[in-house]
Amino acid sequence: MKKWIAMLCVCALFVISACSGTKTAAPAAPDSKPTQPAPAAAGEKKKLSLWYIETGKRKELIEATIQQFMKDHPDVEVEAVQIPNDPYKTKLTVAMGGGNPPDIFHSWGGGWLKQFVSANQVLDLTGKISTDTFIPAGISSATFDNKVYGAPVALSLVPVYYNKEIFAKYNLQPPQTYDELMTIVEKLKKENIIPFALANKTKWPAALLFMYYANRLGGSEIFNEAFERKGRTFDDESYIKAGDMIQELVKAGGFNPGFNGIQYDAGNSRQLMYTGKAAMEVQTSSYINNVRTEAPDFEKKLGMFPFPTINGGKGKITDVVGGVSPVLSVSSKTKYPNESIELIKALTSKELGQKLADQAGTISAQKGITYTDAFAKQLNDMLSSATSLQTFYDQTLPSELAELHKDTTQNIFGQSMTPAEAAKQMEAKAKEVLKK
Repeated sequence: MKKWIAMLCVCALFVISACSGTKTAAPAAPDSKPTQPAPAAAGEKKKLSLWYIETGKRKELIEATIQQFMKDHPDVEVEAVQIPNDPYKTKLTVAMGGGNPPDIFHSWGGGWLKQFVSANQVLDLTGKISTDTFIPAGISSATFDNKVYGAPVALSLVPVYYNKEIFAKYNLQPPQTYDELMTIVEKLKKENIIPFALANKTKWPAALLFMYYANRLGGSEIFNEAFERKGRTFDDESYIKAGDMIQELVKAGGFNPGFNGIQYDAGNSRQLMYTGKAAMEVQTSSYINNVRTEAPDFEKKLGMFPFPTINGGKGKITDVVGGVSPVLSVSSKTKYPNESIELIKALTSKELGQKLADQAGTISAQKGITYTDAFAKQLNDMLSSATSLQTFYDQTLPSELAELHKDTTQNIFGQSMTPAEAAKQMEAKAKEVLKK
């Protein structure tokens, strides 16, 4: 457990849209420049803006928290802007660069948040929030040089989701080994069922699979060694072999046609699962929230299992991929720092954390949460028994290297680049960017 906690320290996987009493703004355009609120005059409300990406039940619970916050703070009005996950990063980066950020914003902690911290764009929350209420793995993702720059809401894990009805019909069992998984793939193909649903236009969904292959082949330290420039590198044979095995799976018909051109946010890959056209999908724990929102009847068919081990590989079935998402931070440009901090406290309370666990299958970053929801309990058990937790590459690496990682991974899946060439490019860029 010490390993996954330590790995989360370099972590890079919310929160609000309005209903009834909450004022909701349309999603901001990439070149939008929201006006910073002027100090409120007597009788005027202090206006806070919050940008988030959450949907479904999570959004509903956060909306209720926002409404209560405004009742408790009648002099404050919260403008919540919901932005889809995929374009969110670009929009926030543009707003930050233009000097017109929202008061409060979603991040994944780790390297992605640190770039804004390094540019003095994030308010230092050290001593202003109680860090003792969060599990160490969560708060560490927003802590840099012993200073706290955000409050974590939830942890995100990546299991393999599967259709229990399909598995039962064809007498299939969740695999423990990769050989068993490939046997399942072959059986599903014979029944004209897509083994894995995938929507990879935005590149990060396939990266989840790539990280598992690299871990199962190279072990839990493969990424840390390459990232820290201490030991193996990004052109290690484990990375090349991971790409080779992925391309073998693609050639075997393991995925739906055209997956690199399909947008995950649009729900196309999930529809393949809902309609029984596909049997499995590798995704973050937010998948449960999507199912409960989009296809609640499908929930009884949904199961999950850990990514299997690979014969001869160094990784364990108890090594998991995941991260912290969301982390809520305050812009250093806010005119209302005290009110912004109070809102963050409300959105990271134990009370809300329990509701998210009970109703949205969420693993909370708060201590003392009781897990009774079947999915949340299984995810929490997976985390509790984890021998390591590999944080999302694109949230941990510097942005330039993270983008190359996603580009090369997409090219590997699309078979437009050899794994050896992808590894060569990653290591060359790492030597340039990760100078020690």
